[in-house]
Amino acid sequence: MNGFVSIDKLVGVGSTYVVNKLKKKLDARCGHMGTLDPLASGVLPVGINKSTRLFDYLLDKRKTYVAEFDFGYETDTLDCEGKVIKSDGLIPTAEEITRVLGGFIGEIDQVPPRFSAKMIAGKRGYVLARKGVDFTLPAKRVTIDGITLLDKLSDSKYSFKIDCRGGTYIRSLARDISAALGTCATMTALRRTEAGIFTLNNSVSLEEFLSSDNPQKYIIPTDEAVSFEKVFLSGEQSERLLNGLFDNLGLADGFYRVYAPEGFWGVGYAEEGVLKMKAYCREC
Repeated sequence: MNGFVSIDKLVGVGSTYVVNKLKKKLDARCGHMGTLDPLASGVLPVGINKSTRLFDYLLDKRKTYVAEFDFGYETDTLDCEGKVIKSDGLIPTAEEITRVLGGFIGEIDQVPPRFSAKMIAGKRGYVLARKGVDFTLPAKRVTIDGITLLDKLSDSKYSFKIDCRGGTYIRSLARDISAALGTCATMTALRRTEAGIFTLNNSVSLEEFLSSDNPQKYIIPTDEAVSFEKVFLSGEQSERLLNGLFDNLGLADGFYRVYAPEGFWGVGYAEEGVLKMKAYCREC
């Protein structure tokens, strides 16, 4: 059994907890794509068995979040679970916020939060931060496709829709957007509404999945998770490929969803017409 389940994770629940529950329910190996912290809710794609081999081809897909930023103070974790380290900051207007958002769209350099899973000298950043170790994380290149100010929720709190690629820290956006406004802010809520083809519409709550007598009905076929062009091999071609004999199929360079007569095989890459498999997901 291969495929994906998109869980609509609740606030307060860890991503690993969700995966462990699915493993037990399905009696299968499972892994999640793109950790959601307990503070965050929303779309958590979980791969079943060999489907996890496609994660490398999914991690950079577009993701959409709805986040709440509270202006005027900042915590050490950049979210509402941390200790306040700055306060009495200015509260910007909606118009002021909107004026600076364009500067954060496109490819930008972003410094991850100190309280993150980033490695420093073999240690997780959050481990060092909790011990009070002074360190600096290097900036990394991330891609923001769009930021929209949605609503003013209170005197100091605003909600935003953020479209971005893998590796983006929304907490860091709260810090950097507020800095551009000459103030500070903290992320107080986060909900992921899309992660590639996985959306709230094709997600299921963990409770509903675990209580179902037919959990297989929630499984999304493996090949639907990637959007590469399809290539269909004949029985002879697929047998030769399995035996390490690479035929020139006249394909343009690039990634493909590869199918044999028995079904979906996985992701392959063609170069100068020759197709080689990169991730096998076939059942047998």
